[in-house]
Amino acid sequence: MTAKRALITGITGQDGLYLAELLLSKGYEVWGLVRGQNNPKLDLLRETLPEVKVVTGDLLDLSSLMKSMTLARPDEVYNLGAISFVAYSWENARLTTDVTGGGVLNMLEAVRLYQDIADHEVRFYQASSSEMFGRVQEVPQSETTLLWPRSPYGVAKVYGHYMTINYRESYGMHASSGILFNHESPRRGVEFVTRKISMAVARIATGKQTSVSLGNLDAKRDWGFAGDYVEAMYLMLQQDAADDYVISTGETHSIREFLDIAFETVGISDWSGHVHVDPRFFRPAEVDLLIGTSTKAQEKLGWTPTVSFPELVKMMVESDLAAEGGTGTGRIPTPEIRAGA
Repeated sequence: MTAKRALITGITGQDGLYLAELLLSKGYEVWGLVRGQNNPKLDLLRETLPEVKVVTGDLLDLSSLMKSMTLARPDEVYNLGAISFVAYSWENARLTTDVTGGGVLNMLEAVRLYQDIADHEVRFYQASSSEMFGRVQEVPQSETTLLWPRSPYGVAKVYGHYMTINYRESYGMHASSGILFNHESPRRGVEFVTRKISMAVARIATGKQTSVSLGNLDAKRDWGFAGDYVEAMYLMLQQDAADDYVISTGETHSIREFLDIAFETVGISDWSGHVHVDPRFFRPAEVDLLIGTSTKAQEKLGWTPTVSFPELVKMMVESDLAAEGGTGTGRIPTPEIRAGA
């Protein structure tokens, strides 16, 4: 039996690496779309997952995406590529819109054209986001909740989300969107608040810094483990019919709660002297409360999260602690980084 082939955009990111691991474990031939040869994470990809075949392409260039489709000849395309740091989207709204929104249209069009030429069905996954809910209109948020984005990033994700639905309905494409709530891991970029905290806590515990500056400590999010969430992506493309699914834990926690567990992991019970609130890190339009219900995914996909919030925070801190050469509470940190399968 011929192995399935998958093309992943954004493969050098947190989700791309976990998803590639998962698909490789299932016998897939995995191709990763990388923008240019100077991608700073390309060496990490080749070192971590040498089995992945790399193809050069750009979400802003339809011709390069068509070339990538012809080379990879995928059965499944996972579009994870985006400018995904929300704070940056206010600094460069145009580029965020072009890549995070327009890039989805380009990828959908490349898949559609390739299907017509090759006479071969390609199943498409779009990485939608809980940031689309923004000023939430109901709690918890589901697939039918009104979208009210509060950042250029969120607006761009809404465009990509509805364009995916439009291609599904207009062309009969097997195109699904996963509305993923916040998901983290030791592989999260250091610009994101969760990794910023876990790295700072590890450095504080090892005496390499004394404090960390953060924004709104009362902001609440529904946080899960990225390794769990990529399994949901895979499951969506195994269904007979394409659809949209909220992927979440159904729990909400504040930045303060994240700090509590992170500092407790290294034996610090009172973190107030180590954390400074800096107004520069507040969003122009804040999203105060995100919490999703993944009932549909549980019932139709059989998906449930396996890593709890405390386990996730400890995993991240212990991983960074190991990288900093410390053991914190005296334990040898051995975080379990799974592929979600």
